[in-house]
Amino acid sequence: MDERLLQVTRLVAEEPARHGDGGGVPGLLRRLCKAAERALSASGVGVSVIAEDGMRGVAAVSEPACEPIEELQFELGEGPCLDAFATGSPVLVPDLTDGAVGRWPVYTPALHEYGMRAVFAFPLQIGAARLGALDVFRIERGSLSAGEFRDALTFADVAVTTLLDGQADATPGEVADGLDEVLGQRAELFQAQGMVAVQLGISLTDALAQLRAHAYAEGRPLGNVARDVVARRISFGSGRP
Repeated sequence: MDERLLQVTRLVAEEPARHGDGGGVPGLLRRLCKAAERALSASGVGVSVIAEDGMRGVAAVSEPACEPIEELQFELGEGPCLDAFATGSPVLVPDLTDGAVGRWPVYTPALHEYGMRAVFAFPLQIGAARLGALDVFRIERGSLSAGEFRDALTFADVAVTTLLDGQADATPGEVADGLDEVLGQRAELFQAQGMVAVQLGISLTDALAQLRAHAYAEGRPLGNVARDVVARRISFGSGRP
């Protein structure tokens, strides 16, 4: 194990547990996010995972205030996490006012409203397998230093190891301990998509866009909106719910 990996592993191990962290993978990833926040002089760090069936969710954040920023990418369908996952390469935006709005026309202004001025995303991958991304947010413009960049890559590697170790301990066919809550909404979301598609006579892709738009407009997590649709507390059949 090289010196940088040893240092990052030690930082994560030394990060104190917080009430509610639990013993599963999300708790370990929360401590990793907090350690990364300190080491990278960040204003927030998040880890999101993407399942084989395409369902995605926020696994952990360094601070509760960071969760809506991370979740927003999935509600809007654009952002650094999704780009890093799709390309398998880091996404580095040291100044959100420098062309980012052309890349993420909806997410960029929303991120700006949260006070963030720079964002960096690192894919979680091993070989050709991609698991998600680690996102680093800053309230000040500026690039990561060479050392910070290498540290961020190492934190991403440790996050991959954490996810793989957790999955190795899981029951065959099940997701790692704790991640079932993160990704377990996929059945409800797919069911809600189908219901909205029938209600509006549109495609499943357009139905997901409708769900995302409603979640964003209401400032609610996408999973909660899907749950309300399935429970028939929300209906798109008469136009805007």
